[in-house]
Amino acid sequence: MLPKKHRLKKKKNFERVLKEGKGINDKYFFVKFKENDLGFVRVGFIVSKKVSNKAVVRNKVKRRMREGVRGFLSEIQKNLDIVIIAKKGGQSLDFWEIKERLEKILNKLIKNDNL
Repeated sequence: MLPKKHRLKKKKNFERVLKEGKGINDKYFFVKFKENDLGFVRVGFIVSKKVSNKAVVRNKVKRRMREGVRGFLSEIQKNLDIVIIAKKGGQSLDFWEIKERLEKILNKLIKNDNL
């Protein structure tokens, strides 16, 4: 579980990131991010019915995404709001594949200053 201060929860925050943020695309994930003024990273997750009609499967994907990002939060030194959107096919990945893909995307975010 992500610490409470690192969770992006309000609809207006999700909308701000999705509307104004920049994105990084992957085969199974799309990541949008925007700077915030809070001094720490907040992360939100979206898994739509396009991934699976079953809530159990969507929640499983979301839990795996959350855990994959949790260990990586301390390495992100930028003040960002991040929204991670699962794409169709993401439900077929196991935890380690999800973690590896998300870390690769977040490494791009950390290393590239002009994103």
